[in-house]
Amino acid sequence: MDSQLVWSDEYNIGVDVIDKEHKRLFKIINKLFAFGEEEKKSQWACQEGIKYFKEHAIKHFAEEENFMLSINYKGYETHRQLHEGFRQKTLPALEQELEHTNYSLGAVNHFLGVCAGWLIGHTLTEDQAIVGGGTSKWTNLLPEEEHEAMKKAILQLLYDMFKLESHVISETYSGEKFGKGVYYRLLYSAGQEDGEEEKECEIILVFEEKLLVNTVGKALGLKTNKLDSMLINATRYTARQFVERIRDHLPNVELTELKEENLLTYEEFRNIFERETLQVSLLFDTGEGYFSYCAIAPHLLQKGVGTAIESENAMDEIEKYLMKREEPQKPKILIVDDSMTIRQGMKELLCNDYEVALAKSGMSALQSISLDKPDLVLLDYEMPVCDGRQVLQMIRSEEDFAGLPVIFLTGRTDPESVKKVISLKPEGYLSKYLKHDEIKKKIDDFFERKKLS
Repeated sequence: MDSQLVWSDEYNIGVDVIDKEHKRLFKIINKLFAFGEEEKKSQWACQEGIKYFKEHAIKHFAEEENFMLSINYKGYETHRQLHEGFRQKTLPALEQELEHTNYSLGAVNHFLGVCAGWLIGHTLTEDQAIVGGGTSKWTNLLPEEEHEAMKKAILQLLYDMFKLESHVISETYSGEKFGKGVYYRLLYSAGQEDGEEEKECEIILVFEEKLLVNTVGKALGLKTNKLDSMLINATRYTARQFVERIRDHLPNVELTELKEENLLTYEEFRNIFERETLQVSLLFDTGEGYFSYCAIAPHLLQKGVGTAIESENAMDEIEKYLMKREEPQKPKILIVDDSMTIRQGMKELLCNDYEVALAKSGMSALQSISLDKPDLVLLDYEMPVCDGRQVLQMIRSEEDFAGLPVIFLTGRTDPESVKKVISLKPEGYLSKYLKHDEIKKKIDDFFERKKLS
């Protein structure tokens, strides 16, 4: 198999016992990559190898947690929660997929890609933060007990209010787009002590459009499958009641008054994610659509987030919001490349005529595709961990994405590379070395052909 995890100095955190274990985990995954290509012993080898990887990873987590305790690491609880999420949610879900598919190549690749991606990301961020080499993204998550109480409260409310049997997809949702969403922000006064400045708490609820249609819309008896002003208004007041029932689970914060509410664009929502540290960032699959609950406290809002909705402008703001959503949608392109320079260059080239999403790895690409299916994927052929061929294999293994157009974005179009992926039916190849206007023309031509077909 072409994919290998290559150890480099950037993965070292300077703690010998931890660095040695990370190297060993890298080696185990590399052996599994190699076994995955040998069909005759793939199932047995992968089954035993995955079992060994799981046991070794869990043992390593325990040793790392003991080290953090020994140095009184302040981020211990958050770091342990991330370990626990991988131990209790990610690994069991991947194992279930492996068993259900009898260790199919697609499921094995999925397992390896997720584990490799998690290991790289965790090592470069959370593990580096242990020794002061970086800052954890999730430094202000609720303590575990309160976090669990929050999840249970939301799951129960989703059932009580909408009869939805939901489950948590992510406890550290990073603001990825899913389908066509509604982003509703509530800013509360959070009380104040004598002599202190007033504190604020910001809560953002994200609804996939079809979730609102299938819940609030049905309750209203609406026949339409589209959002309208009545449904948005009903959602606003339903959402407020939802927050009223949940807000007591935030630690040491008394939400006393709703100061401001906004309907945000996705870009405004993403801006908040990029500049703020969240206490709660949960993503749920309700069975009727995705739902996210995010909380930031305290919060100092910067200009440009959105127009505050007041009683005198509520209908105007909602109508403007709906009109924006009804504007013709640009075709969606997902650019997958491990080079930030390539990703940003392609985005600048295409963003005027297309809605562009970016992914820096195969696994983040699969997550992006699952949450918000694009019209075209531009996929780097040569990436570390999961290369373009493996990513396309995983895309083709999913029934919903089997026909998704994928064009390889590559520096190589040699016959051997083409032969490897021809059975996966890529839409074509696009050389990274073409001039920008040539690349743009080829993509424009693709969508013109699509319109005529």
